[in-house]
Amino acid sequence: MSPKNLIGAFYLNPMPDELHNLLLSIDNLLNGAAAEESAGFDPYLYDEETKRIDNNNEFVLPDIIGILPIRNAVAFPGTVTPLAIGRKRSKALLADTEPNESIIGLLTQRDSETDTPNFDNLYSVGTAASVLKITKLPHGPVHILVHGIARFRIVEKITTKPYLKAKIQPLSTKVKMTKKLRALIVSVRQTANRVIALSPNVPEDASVLLENIEDPSALADFLAANLNVEIGEKQQLLEELDAAKRLERISYILANQLDVLELSHKIQGRVRESVEKSQREYFLQEQLKVIQSELGQKDLRTEELKQIGQNIAAATMPKKVEQEALRELDRLSKIPPASPEYSVIRTYLDWVCELPWSIQTQDRLDINKAQRVLNTDHYDLRKVKQRILEFLAVRKLNPTGKSPILCFVGPPGVGKTSLGKSIARAMGRKFVRISLGGIRDEADIRGHRRTYIGALPGRILQELRKCRSRNPVFMLDELDKIGSDFRGDPASALLEVLDPEQNVSFSDHYLDQPFDLSGVMFIGTANYMEPVPPALKDRMEIIELPGYTETEKLNIAKKYLIPRQIKEHGLSKKICTIKDETILAINRGFTREAGVRNLERNIAAICRAVATEIAKGNKRRATITKKDTVTILGPVQFESELALRTGIPGVATALAYTPVGGELLFIESASMPGKGQLQLTGQIGDVMKESAQTAFSLVKANATKLNIESERFSKFDYHIHVPAGAIPKDGPSAGVAMFTSLVSLLLGKPTRPDIAMTGEITLRGLVLPIGGLKEKILAAKQAGIKTVILPARNKKDLPEIPKEAQKDLTFEFVKNTDDALKIILDTH
Repeated sequence: MSPKNLIGAFYLNPMPDELHNLLLSIDNLLNGAAAEESAGFDPYLYDEETKRIDNNNEFVLPDIIGILPIRNAVAFPGTVTPLAIGRKRSKALLADTEPNESIIGLLTQRDSETDTPNFDNLYSVGTAASVLKITKLPHGPVHILVHGIARFRIVEKITTKPYLKAKIQPLSTKVKMTKKLRALIVSVRQTANRVIALSPNVPEDASVLLENIEDPSALADFLAANLNVEIGEKQQLLEELDAAKRLERISYILANQLDVLELSHKIQGRVRESVEKSQREYFLQEQLKVIQSELGQKDLRTEELKQIGQNIAAATMPKKVEQEALRELDRLSKIPPASPEYSVIRTYLDWVCELPWSIQTQDRLDINKAQRVLNTDHYDLRKVKQRILEFLAVRKLNPTGKSPILCFVGPPGVGKTSLGKSIARAMGRKFVRISLGGIRDEADIRGHRRTYIGALPGRILQELRKCRSRNPVFMLDELDKIGSDFRGDPASALLEVLDPEQNVSFSDHYLDQPFDLSGVMFIGTANYMEPVPPALKDRMEIIELPGYTETEKLNIAKKYLIPRQIKEHGLSKKICTIKDETILAINRGFTREAGVRNLERNIAAICRAVATEIAKGNKRRATITKKDTVTILGPVQFESELALRTGIPGVATALAYTPVGGELLFIESASMPGKGQLQLTGQIGDVMKESAQTAFSLVKANATKLNIESERFSKFDYHIHVPAGAIPKDGPSAGVAMFTSLVSLLLGKPTRPDIAMTGEITLRGLVLPIGGLKEKILAAKQAGIKTVILPARNKKDLPEIPKEAQKDLTFEFVKNTDDALKIILDTH
């Protein structure tokens, strides 16, 4: 309901004096200036003498009446409506109209924008009205007051000049009082009274008029005139002659308006409660300040702001950052502590003050002492140690030089992470390590913006805050295992961190201020570099840490692993002794790795067994020999695989490089009747599949040269399998082995069991160089291989392989597949 027009309808029964006086008072409260020829449904009383009533106490309407178009409103019987008349035709109608005597027809325009409407632009059903009063002003529109009498329908259009005139047919409403209609009247009155109670600026006495309307049709018209609905819907209510249906529709509209008002009232109540609570807290805070002042106590908030200011000054941050921090502190002083923004700014200032803007450790530039530390912590690793000593030498001569960005690449267990700790100890710096494996969100590196709830800086600044130094040794572990998704690419975020030209002003999203990372010595680690983006790889100095030889593992075990495990298990060298032959037996029979992680795990198992016997009192000391390994560790897990490669045509041994070190692969080929198709299994990747296709095509192209019948390629299908089937494999270096396997199968000649091979092939039969040479040679030696076939272009890399790894191995360097077959199958 419109609060302004709530009381605007009168029925035709005599009006009580007290109701008359009530309406007069309501009229004084409500104002009702209407737009030009549009209704404002304000309660104006009409003179009882203006009624035209026949013998049956009903109005008698003339057959032909003048039509006054109105817009943006619908007039209902029983309503008193003020109108402002300004259009020429409407004024012509008023010129022929006498107040309290003339009857005019009020029809609503379909389109309110039309200034000169015709019958086509008007609804056909309207309200006949009596003109109660006409007020003419010297300048401006004519104001009239009309009272709705009855509904009518246009049956014939008479004329449009000088004003609209039509023949009409009065419409009588249908009212059949039933129990359902009485219940509907009660329900509508209750809903309307509730709407009046919730509507602002409407007197509560307005409900009195509502209760005094007994006629269902008059009640429906009274409510319809004051509903806040579209003009089209009001027109439908006017055209509905059945009072019961009209009331049903009005009941539905009132219910919707009541829901909106109740929800609005509920929201306003909550807002009022929140405001009152904030005002109450503010008032109590001010009272508390006064009380504390009277007692001579300090204001806690003032002390807190003062302490933050002192922290900003003590942090000795750059001038620009300090200005931003002071600006945020000034904002903090003006915000109530209960505000959510208060805690956001306070947390930000804490982070800014606690970052090590100027705190750093002094580098230990004693080259000889640093070398002793590195040698004490790690065995061999000559290249890495030499690079660190070079850095320290340069730093000693040029203290302002930039820190290098190193990346250690090698299989698991070779000591990449522990080497980073050793470097920090040798340089006298603090050590920080974060694992990047599996992170997918760029915010892990650069942080979240402060607009997010619970935002924090990225891992880089978090770790610098923890270590309280701006120049630690910072290890970024598992660079090859970074992921990416819709939240961003962390590897791309690292480009700024690992670029010495950019990280001098690294910008974290949360801090939103430049932080100098140029003093940090970043060290990355990875098992292999293929997954690392080229741009990130280009920013780092790659240092490879290949697998250890058997002698190196023995020395590492004696010097580092055994003493550490004896100490961790509460033993001593006198109580527990592990012989060299035991370490070699463990390495050969219980581990198959490039590093020493599983070796240390088995040594720990031996120490636990000794500790158990000593704790039981069964032994006072123990010396572990080769025979004891089976008793303590169980049966041997790895044996020489030579037996698997003997006497079977179609089987060749390949050497492969994996993230965990070198491996032996058995390439198996088989043939069966078919149409010359090639099938590949063993969970091999796309590159390895292409190598197999190349090998197959090379065999077919050189069939005559190899004394192979060409019919065998059209009458047989071929199958190449690479065990184990559950392990993914990829890479081109098995090309020579696949070619050899197919030739061995087709010629019926088995390959030599003590030969392993590696190399990529082309369709011309050339053998191309490969990588991971040391790991492959170590795998061949550990498996009992005697001869290794290598590409001729890898001969230059052989001096990098330790002499111990080359011992007892024969290396054959081949330029093409013909050279390889001469050695492997003894074909001349």
